[in-house]
Amino acid sequence: MNNIDFEQDQRADLDSVNEAKNLSDQVVKLTTLEDELANKEMELKELKRKVELVSGEVIPTMMQEMNISTLKLADGSSVEVKPVYGASIPIAKKEEAFKWLRDNGLGDLIKNEVTVAFGRNEDTKASDYAILAKGQGYEPVQKLKVEPMTLKALVRERLEAGQEMPSDLFNLFTGNRTKITRNK
Repeated sequence: MNNIDFEQDQRADLDSVNEAKNLSDQVVKLTTLEDELANKEMELKELKRKVELVSGEVIPTMMQEMNISTLKLADGSSVEVKPVYGASIPIAKKEEAFKWLRDNGLGDLIKNEVTVAFGRNEDTKASDYAILAKGQGYEPVQKLKVEPMTLKALVRERLEAGQEMPSDLFNLFTGNRTKITRNK
């Protein structure tokens, strides 16, 4: 004869309710943590904006108005404003920018990458292709680019030397950053 244990069934139902409540509590906890993280990220973003404002605009402007480029503080640390440069090549101006680089003897800054994608288990084909290139019937993808840090260095060198850098072909950025060297 099969006995029905109502007490055991009730305990199982109670355990199930407790597990659901625990899960619900963890979901609420996760939601709260995600909200807290989003708030902290917003605070961090705002703090970075303030640092950028004081470093890039407020202190450089004040030091320029005072006609000083470096300042030694009583604690031995120093403050200096340094120029920063940046540049990018707009997609719409890529060919013209590359032509300008080549015409000005800077064509070696342009990287020319040719890549071919092979599927799984095609190692032999990949090796054959490396030897024979297009002879195997694959069409390579060719990409011309200038590394961002290389372009940035070029802009800095040319501008500091008083040389031309066409702003109609390159998105140029110049600004200032305050560097504080702390006494150790």
